[in-house]
Amino acid sequence: MKVKVKYLYQQLASHVSVIVIAFLILSLLFSHYVEQFVYDSKTEELATYGQTILRDLDRNPRNTTGTLQAYEHVLDGRDIQYILFDEQSAIIYSTELKAPVIGLLSEEEWQEIKNGKTVTVKQDFERFDEAVTFVLLPYIQHNQFVGGILLTSPIKGSREVIAQMNTYLIFTMILALVVALLVSWILSNFHGKRIKRLREATSLVAQGDYTVRIPSANVDEIGELAGDFNKMVEKLDLSMEEIESLENRRRQFMADVSHELRTPLTTIRGIIEGMRNDMISEEEKEKGFQLASNETMRLIRLVNENLDYEKIRSNQITLLKQDIQLVELLEIIKDQLDGVAAEQQDKIIVDVAPHVTVHADYDRLTQILINITKNSIQFTDNGTIFLRGYTRDDMTVIEIEDTGIGIDPEDIEKIWGRFYKAIVSRTTNPYGEFGLGLSIVKQLVTMHNGTIDVTSEKGKGTKFIITLPN
Repeated sequence: MKVKVKYLYQQLASHVSVIVIAFLILSLLFSHYVEQFVYDSKTEELATYGQTILRDLDRNPRNTTGTLQAYEHVLDGRDIQYILFDEQSAIIYSTELKAPVIGLLSEEEWQEIKNGKTVTVKQDFERFDEAVTFVLLPYIQHNQFVGGILLTSPIKGSREVIAQMNTYLIFTMILALVVALLVSWILSNFHGKRIKRLREATSLVAQGDYTVRIPSANVDEIGELAGDFNKMVEKLDLSMEEIESLENRRRQFMADVSHELRTPLTTIRGIIEGMRNDMISEEEKEKGFQLASNETMRLIRLVNENLDYEKIRSNQITLLKQDIQLVELLEIIKDQLDGVAAEQQDKIIVDVAPHVTVHADYDRLTQILINITKNSIQFTDNGTIFLRGYTRDDMTVIEIEDTGIGIDPEDIEKIWGRFYKAIVSRTTNPYGEFGLGLSIVKQLVTMHNGTIDVTSEKGKGTKFIITLPN
């Protein structure tokens, strides 16, 4: 079984551990430094007094005893004792110690002082009645060793100074530890709450709630994480909306396709059953065959338009762009659709200058213009369809305008939707077919890096404006 430790306690333990370790290291270093400083100061003081005494003895050799007694009174107040001895280690003058100096010094120390070197011992616990710091200085006259002076001072006072410093240090460490604990608890609790908010928000997202947001600030990594979390949830929210929209479109697509397939298939099945059961007379058979052929072509067009639409959506179509004489293309479209227009008592008029060209894929541009022109013919009776073209600012503009029934303003954006006309045809639209044409047109124009706009007035006509870059 795994033991769970709260983030708050982890942070507290981490901060306190760091602080304690840091203070221990600093305390040891500081204590060592203070101790070193105290003993260095004491040995320096003793050496200074010893040098001063020896210098004054050289200046006043006739009053040696008076000089030494004068210094005795001064140094006694500072708890410093000294011994002046000759080159044989015999004591010349002592403030307290009477034992021969040679018994106090090691052979190595005696040799060093005879060689004119100063000997310092910061702590000595064995050779004197108490633990002392002592300094041994050589007495040199006319470059000859004539003796030396030994100065001692109890280390009791030094220890008291060091102990007092350590006491202050311990109090400081305890105070700093308390403050650090308080600050650490506040910060850890604050960050713990922020992490808890993130965990709760994550749980809500896991349950399907994509509206949750977390206050974020780019002051630290947790704030940046909250900001990234909000961005992630926003994208998930948009993705879910898109998925829902796609699912709705899929269901609508299946319903639309089923509807569009049902009508021609029912017609074809009725014709076949009628012929099989000899319910259609000989003179009506040709008419039945023609109707079946028309419905079959209608099914083929539906399948082809759906294939085109899916190819365009999945970028499976490659455009082969070239410069095209626009007047020739529009005249070809007019010739192809004049018969269809005549059935509606419509006229097609081409209005474009001979020099106008357009840079596009010939087959796909033809598909675009035929789709729009057929659409205009379909919704125009006894009217005119204008095919215009001109250049503007390195762009070619193509207009298809009719004098038909027009489009309601609120329906203009809907015409680009897949099966829009099929939906309308089930209610009020007496015209036909599948409603895929304009959806394909929109995709193809976009593939050409162009734009297509529509203006319309109910009862007065509609104008499609295609703008393609040259």
